[in-house]
Amino acid sequence: MNQPLAYVHPGAKIAKNVVIEPFTTIHNNVVIGDGTWIGSNVTIMEGARIGKNCNIFPGAVISAVPQDLKFGGEDSLAIIGDNCTIRECVTINRGTVASGQTILGNNCLIMAYAHIAHDCEIGNNAIIVNGVALAGHVVVGNHAVIGGLAAIHQFIHIGDHAMISGGSLVRKDVPPFTKAAKEPLSYVGINSVGLRRRGFSTEKIREIQEIYRILYQKNYNTTQALSIIEAEMEATPERDEILDFIRNSSRGIMKGYSGNY
Repeated sequence: MNQPLAYVHPGAKIAKNVVIEPFTTIHNNVVIGDGTWIGSNVTIMEGARIGKNCNIFPGAVISAVPQDLKFGGEDSLAIIGDNCTIRECVTINRGTVASGQTILGNNCLIMAYAHIAHDCEIGNNAIIVNGVALAGHVVVGNHAVIGGLAAIHQFIHIGDHAMISGGSLVRKDVPPFTKAAKEPLSYVGINSVGLRRRGFSTEKIREIQEIYRILYQKNYNTTQALSIIEAEMEATPERDEILDFIRNSSRGIMKGYSGNY
């Protein structure tokens, strides 16, 4: 990492085998794990905690202060897990006093020009495509995929294995295992291709389909549908995850169904 054209603050903690390309700036109170590559013209600011074997491409800005007028300069973190790829010009802001941290899990791919705002929590193996904008306090589940140029309202919760179409405006929570598209955002089926790729059995996929058929296609209101699902469907981790997600949704889940997407 002996790069004379980069600036690394003496207070930064840089592990072994880290490569720092020219014209990169690394501030005080930064920790970078073993084997990480940092491209040229990257800025890593105070409070960044970057894991092992990450790749951060040129122009990215990690752990800048939040774009929140209530931010009072408090100490906070931007935590990035292991094996993450952060492409060109991505911005990841650190947390506010609300949670103290913005978190990106392991094995994530954040494509060029995406923005992750303060206090967001991104799960493992998430993919956030080019130009996506996440407002503050958004929670994104494991294996979720958010299509390019989607805009996510603050405090939204996106469930595990969910997939959101490019260009979507996400104003309501997106339950796990679903696909979401259209305007306003609607349920368009379950993410069956993604589930198969991750080892879900045909029987398990059918179970999830039946749960969402009751919820979205049987003309019940949400309370009725949840009661029927709980009474008639066998208790499984997936069933309980769906029920818990919907019952704990503070903004409410996306409505509507379109089978022609």
